[in-house]
Amino acid sequence: MEEIYRLLDREELFLASKQKRMGAYLLDELILSVIWLSVIWDSFSGLDSIEDKILLINSYVLEFMLLKIIYHTFFVMQYAASPGKIIMKIRILELSTASSPSFLTSLNRASFRVISELFFYAGFIWGLLDPARQTWHDKTAKTVVVDV
Repeated sequence: MEEIYRLLDREELFLASKQKRMGAYLLDELILSVIWLSVIWDSFSGLDSIEDKILLINSYVLEFMLLKIIYHTFFVMQYAASPGKIIMKIRILELSTASSPSFLTSLNRASFRVISELFFYAGFIWGLLDPARQTWHDKTAKTVVVDV
C-alpha cells in the first residue's frame, strides 16, 4: 500500500475514482456486447423464443470470455487503458515501472478480470473496499488505475 502512495506522490498522480472505474466498466461491457451480438447476430435473429436465444448465448460463453481477454489485453498493452477507460480519462500503470503494462501484465490482468467475474464479481467488490481501489486483477498484475 505504501508503495502505491509513494508512486502516486512521486509521479504526481491520483487514483481513479470508483465512479470513473464503474463508468469505464459499463462502457467496455456495452462495447463488448455490441461486438459479440454482431458476431452471433445471424444465428440470434433467426430464433423465435427467448429460451432458444438464451441457449444460444450460453453456448458461446467461453468464446465471449476469450473475446474479453483479447480485448482487454490488447487495449491495456497498447494504450494503458481500455476504450471505456480512455473515455473516462483514466489509465493503468504497472507499479514496478510506473508506465504502461507489458503484454504479460496485460494478459494477467485481463485473465484475472474474467475470473473475478466468474466468482460473482468478488474481485470488483474487493476493489470498492480496498484503500488503493485495487481489484483482484490489479493486485495479481501489480497495477493501479489513475486519472489522466
